[in-house]
Amino acid sequence: MHYQDVLDEVAAHVAPHVGRGQVAQYIPALAAVDPDRFGIALADVDGNVTGVGDWRRPFSVQSISKAFGLALVLAQDGEKLWWRVGREPSGNPFNSLVQLEHENGIPRNPFINAGALVVTDRLHSLTGDASTTMLDFLRAESGNPDLAFDPDVAESESGHGDRNAALAHFMASYGNLDNPVPTVLEHYFWQCSIEMSCRDLALAGGFLARHGLRADGSRLLSRSEAKRVNAVMLTCGTYDAAGDFAYRVGLPGKSGVGGGIIAVIPGRGTLCVWSPGLDARGNSVAGVAALDHFTTVTEWSVF
Repeated sequence: MHYQDVLDEVAAHVAPHVGRGQVAQYIPALAAVDPDRFGIALADVDGNVTGVGDWRRPFSVQSISKAFGLALVLAQDGEKLWWRVGREPSGNPFNSLVQLEHENGIPRNPFINAGALVVTDRLHSLTGDASTTMLDFLRAESGNPDLAFDPDVAESESGHGDRNAALAHFMASYGNLDNPVPTVLEHYFWQCSIEMSCRDLALAGGFLARHGLRADGSRLLSRSEAKRVNAVMLTCGTYDAAGDFAYRVGLPGKSGVGGGIIAVIPGRGTLCVWSPGLDARGNSVAGVAALDHFTTVTEWSVF
C-alpha cells in the first residue's frame, strides 16, 4: 500500500467537508484561525512520515496534549493516578461541572478538563515543571527542537479560563489537587498552547503505536500501560462523541479544539489530521471524516 496515494485520496474525499463547522470561539486566539485549512500525516512505527495539505503547518494542540500528559504520569507513577481520576466516558461536555459534584471531586476520565487538571497537578508534583516536561518530551519524540508554547494562546486561555478555574477550585475543595490552583491552571494552559504540525504530532505519538517504545528505542510505557492509554483514548478521547468516533473510525484517538486529532494504529503507525472547523461537540468535522475514510479504505482499525 502506497501511503501517499491513500492520503491523497483521503484529502480529495474530504475536500467538501473542509471549512464546515465553527472554529473555537471561546478562546479568542483560536477564533482567528482560517477554517479552510486541512492537513493529514501518517508516521509509521519506524518514523517515516507521509503527508498532504497543511501537514507541516503548526497549530494549537489544545486537548491533544492530555494524551501525552497521561502517558508521562503513568510512566513515572504507575496505577496510583487512578485513585484520583476515573476511566469512564463522561457523556457530558468536556468542561462540565455536573459530575464532579455527584462524584465527590473525582473526574470521570483524564481527558475531560477536570481530569486533565488532575493529571497536570500530578505531573507537576512528579517533575517540578509540568509544562516544560511535556514540551521537552514532545521535542524529543517529534525530532523537532523548535517546538514552542504560543504565549498569545496561553494568555487568551488564561483570560477566559473561569470554567477551568471553577473545576480546579472544586476539586481542590475535595483534596484532589496537591499544588496551588493558580499553578495547576498555569501549567495546564501552557500545555494546551503548544504548537505542533500534523507531522510533529504523528511522530510524537509513535510510542503508542510501538506499544510503549520511544523514538530512540527506550521504553516509556510497558505494553500493558500503552494498551491502557490507547483504550482510554478510544472510549474517552473525543469528548462526548467517543462512541460515534469509535463507530466511524475504529481507532484510539484524541482531539483538540484547535482542530487536530491524533489517532493510533497499534503496530503500524500514528495519524494526525488537522482542520479547524469543529462540530457541536468540539471535534474537527473534516478531521473525523478523513479518519473515517482512511480506515474504510485501508481496513486498518482495532476491530
